[in-house]
Amino acid sequence: MKSIYKLSLVALAVIGLSACNKEEKTESVGANVELTTEAQKEAYSVGASIGRYMSGHIKEQEELGLPVDRTLIVTGFTNGLNDQLKLTEEDMQTILQSLDKKLNDKRQEQATAISAKNIEDGKKYLEENKAKPGVVTTESGLQYEVLTPATGEKPAAEDTVEVDYVGTLLDGTEFDSSYKRGETAKFPLNRVIPGWTEGVQLMPVGAKFKFVIPSSLAYGDRDTGTIPPNSTLIFEVELKSVEKAAVEPVAAPAKK
Repeated sequence: MKSIYKLSLVALAVIGLSACNKEEKTESVGANVELTTEAQKEAYSVGASIGRYMSGHIKEQEELGLPVDRTLIVTGFTNGLNDQLKLTEEDMQTILQSLDKKLNDKRQEQATAISAKNIEDGKKYLEENKAKPGVVTTESGLQYEVLTPATGEKPAAEDTVEVDYVGTLLDGTEFDSSYKRGETAKFPLNRVIPGWTEGVQLMPVGAKFKFVIPSSLAYGDRDTGTIPPNSTLIFEVELKSVEKAAVEPVAAPAKK
């Protein structure tokens, strides 16, 4: 959420998070909150927006292994509101910039470890999966299995396809599903990840395939948020229809 006050991380950390107080105090205060007037709702929304932002920041910091003293955050919040700061603005800015660097270093360290693990997990899975009956491994390393055969036409890379699909990580975590959205997906086949472009061209309309896509044919070392870097992906795909690409008219030879 973008704050109407355009508060920076440094400024937000200075005023802190009142919602981080002890649970019993939060419940006590929350029970007495009145939100009847517009001014009350405005004031509450300012505090709540700051609290939600800082709650996510604190959770991430703790998950990265950096301790957080929530009591001092509340104290800093109160001191900031009352203009009774125990540190100078310059000191706080230097400290918070240092904290920001620590967090970025930890994020990078964590991402590197996750990426390396995903590479090894992917290699192991692909090696084991290729030995299963019905699994075909292409020259690129893409693996597929025919779940439901069909005899319809096969798309070319330039065609637009309509599909239903579900995508999961190796641990079974589902990161995308057209079934859950309640509508098929439609897109030019040459504008998706290479594993899809190659794999769906092998499918006749009406077929259902299972694909295991190495990270090199998926999103590589990118972190998409729902898909960690260097993840090997599993898709079950049903090809519903194919819309052939428009053929460019061949120009007639110029008359001599």
